[in-house]
Amino acid sequence: MTSTMYSPAEIMRFFPLFDRELADFLSEIGELKTFKEGEVLMKTGQYFKASMLLVSGRVKLYREGEDGNEFFMYFLEGGNACALSMICATRNQASGIMAVAVEDTEVIMIPIRYMDQLMTQYKSWYYFVLETYRNRFEELLVVIDNIAFKNMDERLEWYLRQQAAKIGNHLSLTHQQIANDLNSSREVISRLLKKMERNNRLILHRNHIEWIG
Repeated sequence: MTSTMYSPAEIMRFFPLFDRELADFLSEIGELKTFKEGEVLMKTGQYFKASMLLVSGRVKLYREGEDGNEFFMYFLEGGNACALSMICATRNQASGIMAVAVEDTEVIMIPIRYMDQLMTQYKSWYYFVLETYRNRFEELLVVIDNIAFKNMDERLEWYLRQQAAKIGNHLSLTHQQIANDLNSSREVISRLLKKMERNNRLILHRNHIEWIG
């Protein structure tokens, strides 16, 4: 669904690194779109017509295996940008990941024909892109460290801590969703969650998990 575009002042409030000149330009060329919870923003193999700036909401990015398994990468939230959409839009490459809204999300769509102009004419955009790449790279390093150096119960605790820090202690997550994100099985996750409950780290409710920490 397309909505009325934000003003330059509002864009600067959502993205503090932007200067007024850039915000004026984005307000002119951008298109504001709303994605409902569960809607797909990006598919594997998709070519981009626009780069995406998240104004509000939350988006999960993950790789999808040939067998249908999911490998969780990271979340994007309000004030973030999708680094992959920037790269693929600029170089006319297809996406290698999936992106799904985990809650209602507003996105500013920036048409790809403006990518070169933004990089060369607006210094605040240039630095924002570099910062976006750096943040996403660091998040991927954390994921790699978890896979390479931690066992599953440590990975599960890290995952739940991250979720609780972002959305609060009441986590509306099924055991299967967690298993998908951690590339495990529902049975393993259920067993580890029960172990954590016995150790007073969380409380398992029928429809959500209450994180105690």
